[in-house]
Amino acid sequence: MAKLKWGMIGGGEGSQIGPAHRLGAQADGNFTFFAGALDAEPAKGKAYAQSLGIEADRAYGNWQEMLAGERNRDDKVDLVTVATPNNTHFEITKSFLEAGFNVLCEKPMTMTVQEGEEIVRVAKATGKVCAVNYCYSAYPMVRQMKAMVAAGELGAIRTVVTNFSHGHHAGGDDAENPRVRWRYDPAQAGVSGQMADCGIHALHLASFITGDEVETLSADFASTVQGRVLEDDAMVNFRTAKGTVGRLWTSTIALGRQHGLDIQVYGELGGMRWASEQPNQIIYSRLGGRTEIIEKGEAGLSEDAQRMSRVAIAHPEGFPLAVANIYVDLAAKLRGEGKGNLPTAEDGLRSMAAVFAAVDSAAKHGVWVDARPPMFR
Repeated sequence: MAKLKWGMIGGGEGSQIGPAHRLGAQADGNFTFFAGALDAEPAKGKAYAQSLGIEADRAYGNWQEMLAGERNRDDKVDLVTVATPNNTHFEITKSFLEAGFNVLCEKPMTMTVQEGEEIVRVAKATGKVCAVNYCYSAYPMVRQMKAMVAAGELGAIRTVVTNFSHGHHAGGDDAENPRVRWRYDPAQAGVSGQMADCGIHALHLASFITGDEVETLSADFASTVQGRVLEDDAMVNFRTAKGTVGRLWTSTIALGRQHGLDIQVYGELGGMRWASEQPNQIIYSRLGGRTEIIEKGEAGLSEDAQRMSRVAIAHPEGFPLAVANIYVDLAAKLRGEGKGNLPTAEDGLRSMAAVFAAVDSAAKHGVWVDARPPMFR
């Protein structure tokens, strides 16, 4: 099967997310890296792209140049990944969709709900794929949890408890660290800091696993480090369309936590827990039965969990391969195979609506508000 052609915007040398995308896109032989505009400094971006094997005429200085250079080529790229600062996602994604490209956008998809609704409309009008990199939904055992809920093994879902908390910004040195500083700057990050950065991953997992959507929420935000404008700690209570009770905590000042993304799902017939730091396992308890460990790679897992797993039982599969699984599902979608559970533009929109709702609620001392995008109400 012929490889698909892939291009990337952002994610240049020194980027945190760039290597994960380059590894992920090419891990399974589905994509070849054909084009890129990798840095805000044109000369640096071109040089780095060529060092990665991209031909000089497809190593672009900026995204506008890449759009102009690729759109009329007979061998134009099949997929464009947008891995630039948050405040550029909307313009770049919209422009490439309108020009007939499929797009994978880093989260958050947009800076506002209105922008998110526009991306949904454009994706629908063009018929192009617009996916969002909620890659934690592509861990094999997260897919297993989703399959178990869908099969009714937990019964009706009563409560979901999820969090994404770490302590790596607890030192308060963001004024001297550009990789931290922007996250609390409204001009670059938007209306929210930690909730928009990490909390939306936890919220998306809750919706993804349960097959449900957040309908209302109540939030409490705190900026615990002096000088930070946006929140570095947040607690969100939510209710879903099916009546599930949700609890979410997200923080950057939780000293001792390293990558504290985990989720617990409790239903009428059982409960289960998954943590990104132990991604191979689900802790599962049946009503009236014993607690057991379900291992990645063992017999009897769902088709989706098996499809997302590459290495033998007891061998860990982490973040880069979760990103790779997003590209596996993208390749299947672009080839018309119909497999996968891709996070879509609609997911990106719902996440941004929830962020704005949480900001609104926190400003009103925890008042319950509608978390749905206007176009989905």
